[in-house]
Amino acid sequence: MKVLFISHTYPPITGGVETQNYDLSVWLAKQSQIRLIVNKKRWLIPFFLVYSAFKAIFLARNYDVIVLGSCLLGNIGWAVKKFTNKPVVAVAHGLDLTWKNKFYQSLWVGKFIPSLDKLIAVGNETVRIAVEKGIAPEKIVFIPNGIDLQKYPGSSSKGELEKLIGEEIGNKKTILTSGRLAKRKGVAWFIDNVMPKLPDQVIYIVAGDGPDRENIQEAILKNNLEKRVKLLGYVTDPVRDMLFHTCDVFVQPNIEIAGDTEGFGISVIEAAYCGIPVVAARLEGLQDAIKDGQNGFLIESRDAGSYARKINELLSDDSFRKNFGEKARQYVVENYSWDKISKKYLEEIESAIPKSPNS
Repeated sequence: MKVLFISHTYPPITGGVETQNYDLSVWLAKQSQIRLIVNKKRWLIPFFLVYSAFKAIFLARNYDVIVLGSCLLGNIGWAVKKFTNKPVVAVAHGLDLTWKNKFYQSLWVGKFIPSLDKLIAVGNETVRIAVEKGIAPEKIVFIPNGIDLQKYPGSSSKGELEKLIGEEIGNKKTILTSGRLAKRKGVAWFIDNVMPKLPDQVIYIVAGDGPDRENIQEAILKNNLEKRVKLLGYVTDPVRDMLFHTCDVFVQPNIEIAGDTEGFGISVIEAAYCGIPVVAARLEGLQDAIKDGQNGFLIESRDAGSYARKINELLSDDSFRKNFGEKARQYVVENYSWDKISKKYLEEIESAIPKSPNS
């Protein structure tokens, strides 16, 4: 199978979609012939949407199928189908269907995306949204995101963590959030509502940057939590991996924000694979990533009391926390490795290619 893979947002740009597109392209390349058309600079995206459409039309005849890394590229898929009639498959992440822009909703969601042959949604919430937007249910399939099990090297020491945050840990416990700081991630809400309910010896480490950083900083100051909340900003992958291996609990306390959906939540899978128990919101795509009691714990969004109780339960019992972390890691190995997930993608992509009369 010959695949033309197009991504408008690809490493070194950072984020969940970028990681997913990169990993998917790498694993597809192990099982098919693949050519990439990718954008590696965020500011070039508007130009890329036009440039890659013309390039895809020109190249499409040499490939069996075109795979789009996001529904934002629906205009490219529509153009390819109109001029070449080649099959087009797109990955749907959630925000690429809900973006609150009238022009985008009218043209992309109303015309371009429904014309594609298949959507692979990263979460069941994204499936629901796609159907709600009028996309034919038979065109949509759910495949969860995966992780590359070779990306997360072994253990790290508390000393490395202490050096990073500039503080001795001692008998203190650490909880971690890692990822892009969008409002829907609920970090500011968590600082306002959950941190005051946790013991003083609990330190909250926030790794990442994004548009909600200022609100998070204000929440820290408002609650006088400068000594208990460590806002690190952007961290490299090795530092993130060290945090996964040294912190005690990972939290992703998402809140519902209109037009901004959590398609899956890859960070919770990465954390669980590193053996750190996850406490996340029972919301949107996080419900596909975390199976309650298997690889983490789900809490009703904005239920501060339940968050505090579950986190305290985990932090107060080292044996339970360690045993659950090992169980969560094994669950991820069995269900979310790219080795297994990529085969599901391959099967769905191949099914979009018309069978030749002689096959």
